[in-house]
Amino acid sequence: MAETSIAGIDESSLEGEAITDTKSKAALVVISLGADRASQIYKYLNEEDIEELTYEVAKLGKTSNTQVEATLDEFYKLCLTHKMMTDGGLDYARNVLEKAFGESTARNLLEKVSKTLQSKPFNFFMKGDPKSLLSLLQNERAQVIALIMAYMEPQQAAQVLEQLPEEKKIQAVESMARMDRVSPEAIAIVEEEMKRKFATIITSEDNMSLGGVDYVADMMNHVDRSSERKIFEELDKCNPDLAQSIREKMFVFENILDMDDRSIQRFVRDCDTKDIVYALKSASAEMKELFFKNMSKRMSDTVRADLEITTNVRLKDVEEAQQRIVNVIRNLEDQGQVVIKKGGDDDIIL
Repeated sequence: MAETSIAGIDESSLEGEAITDTKSKAALVVISLGADRASQIYKYLNEEDIEELTYEVAKLGKTSNTQVEATLDEFYKLCLTHKMMTDGGLDYARNVLEKAFGESTARNLLEKVSKTLQSKPFNFFMKGDPKSLLSLLQNERAQVIALIMAYMEPQQAAQVLEQLPEEKKIQAVESMARMDRVSPEAIAIVEEEMKRKFATIITSEDNMSLGGVDYVADMMNHVDRSSERKIFEELDKCNPDLAQSIREKMFVFENILDMDDRSIQRFVRDCDTKDIVYALKSASAEMKELFFKNMSKRMSDTVRADLEITTNVRLKDVEEAQQRIVNVIRNLEDQGQVVIKKGGDDDIIL
């Protein structure tokens, strides 16, 4: 039987034995992902976790196909269980898992994932509808809103941010951007204050890395163009340095000017022609020319003609078209099919 091994490590350490240690399982998952994908996970770990995980990887030794398959199968089931519990709830997850894996396996999976979910502060917000959350959050202090939003997924936080009163949008963005590490005591105080409203208290064992400019940039990438423009207009007035820092971490429609021709040609193929026409209505001459030179002659002629006859376009429609194009670009970047520059000193090897 073929085997997976790490050079220079004792080859008999785990040979033929079932892997039961959680840390060894984590190390095996990381190895199985390969260096490129594993490096993406490392970006979300703190220094202590990276050191511990690297040590586990180094000492893992030789593993059999059976051990690899069993560990990855468990990892997959836990990920599946986590998604079903957060998206559909406990009863839904139990019903699906019991049908798929049997009652005993389903119970074990649910117990493991439940402990993980319960350890995260403000987890009860994860399934909340943005409009419902708004009714609960809009009267809270901006610092409290920022703390709670920092625990949300960026897309959910963006939806809540869009609905906040204008003055609180700016305050919440600034608070999140300034946020770094929050003590368990501070989290406990906020949770205690929320207890009457949400009937949930979850304690935090360790300091959590929250917010920061990177998180705000990720969140702003999901905010609609109209809200994005208004937020940056206000930030430019009251905190221009922060506004610039966030912009450098983002990719917005105007950043297309920094893309290489090959990447532009690639994303243009996936865009709706109507979206391109609408997006270019308010674009600079430089932006229009960049699009035209990276289209086929036939497409360029069509877009030029449509721009001439398309009038009385609402700003909202222009912004939505630009956002859809940006979403196409982001999806292609995730697939490694285009290169985008979000600011900073990233080196691009041609």
